[in-house]
Amino acid sequence: MRRNSLAFRLIAAASLWSAVALLAAGVVLASLYTRTVERGFDERLSVYLRTLVGSLARQSPPASADPGNLGEPRFELTYSGWYWQVREPDGGPVVLASGSLFTDTLDIAGATRTGDLDGMTSGALVGPDDQSLRVLARTVDFDPDHRYEVLVAGDAGEVGDQIAAFRWSVALTLAALGIGLVIATTAQIRWGLRPLDNVRRGLAALRSGKETRVEGPFPAEIQPLARELNALLESNQQIIERARTQVGNLAHALKTPLSVITNEARAASGPLADKVAEQAELMRTQVNHYLERARIAARSTVIGAVTEVEPVVDSIVRAMARIHEDRGIDIGAEVAADALFRGEKQDLEEIVGNLVDNACKWAKSEVAVTVAYVRPADELTPGTLTLAIDDDGSGLTEAERAEATRRGRRLDETKPGSGLGLSIVTELVGLYGGRFRLDRSPAGGLRAEVDLPAA
Repeated sequence: MRRNSLAFRLIAAASLWSAVALLAAGVVLASLYTRTVERGFDERLSVYLRTLVGSLARQSPPASADPGNLGEPRFELTYSGWYWQVREPDGGPVVLASGSLFTDTLDIAGATRTGDLDGMTSGALVGPDDQSLRVLARTVDFDPDHRYEVLVAGDAGEVGDQIAAFRWSVALTLAALGIGLVIATTAQIRWGLRPLDNVRRGLAALRSGKETRVEGPFPAEIQPLARELNALLESNQQIIERARTQVGNLAHALKTPLSVITNEARAASGPLADKVAEQAELMRTQVNHYLERARIAARSTVIGAVTEVEPVVDSIVRAMARIHEDRGIDIGAEVAADALFRGEKQDLEEIVGNLVDNACKWAKSEVAVTVAYVRPADELTPGTLTLAIDDDGSGLTEAERAEATRRGRRLDETKPGSGLGLSIVTELVGLYGGRFRLDRSPAGGLRAEVDLPAA
């Protein structure tokens, strides 16, 4: 998945929001649970404290005998973390203490106060053996002569263990929930964006020529897009057809007057007639070039046209063999079986025909046509067709090769033609985004090599 894709952005945004929401939920849950556990622990201490005060109040005089373990055996276990203590106020001597304290005492004055609970003071205290304790204490007046500070303490480690276990459970649960949400979001976004992928596939099929329209069952939100794309394709085709018709009409309208002027000039004699005939022929060449260029531009904008290369090459090779039969030129062709040209048949015929015809004019005895197909690196990159036409003629120098593609330029006036062939090839290849180059052939003559988009 690409980082700049729409799916990545949606999934990243949903994942970030889910992580923030789940983290906030975890913090709130842990905080609420911590308060609940601490309040429950304090309530438990409060029960022990009230039980202790009641036991002391029933004695005569008060606090004259050990009340026992208050129903909690750990009050009798040495340094168990559960303690009670009765002492005189203001740091006076300890009157009674649980067996778990052994010889130690607890001083409420050293406690970190955390709040009040029904007139009782709660706090945190470090007890024997560096234990972390939660303490609940109050001062009780049994009678004017008996006033005591009653204290009950419990092991705060239990609270911490419960809170830590809860937090760990919450973290695991929310993490699993977060992963599930990300997976569900990814699946939902993938499923929701699948119609866009279908549109992409439809456009790829349209570009490659497999389809002429964008078809398929699309959701209500995508259907208008497909409909407008098809309307655009139809409009584009109509514009191209009108342009072709107008170009053809213009060609017929100009060729007839030019032919009349040329014939009249040739029938006359003198410098003026020669100049008129020369300029008329130049005009004919210019008109042919620009009309051909207009036809090329119109054809190259057609979307979805695909042409099989092998039948076109075979047809041209047979035609050229008949045309140059008197010279005994051997024309061979080797075409890749899966070679498809992403363009119109007329354009491919124009390119191959001009190059093979030019090679036959200059060849001594042999012309070779080779078409190779280079597969694309991925589905977003089109493949490439490489056409190579070799002859065994005298070839061209580097300067002559550069000069040969100039419009209307003929390096040898003894050869038939208008000099537009290689220029037309250059125009066509450029309009299709390809490359055209001339080089030395392995056979000793000239190699014309063309790269064109493959379907």
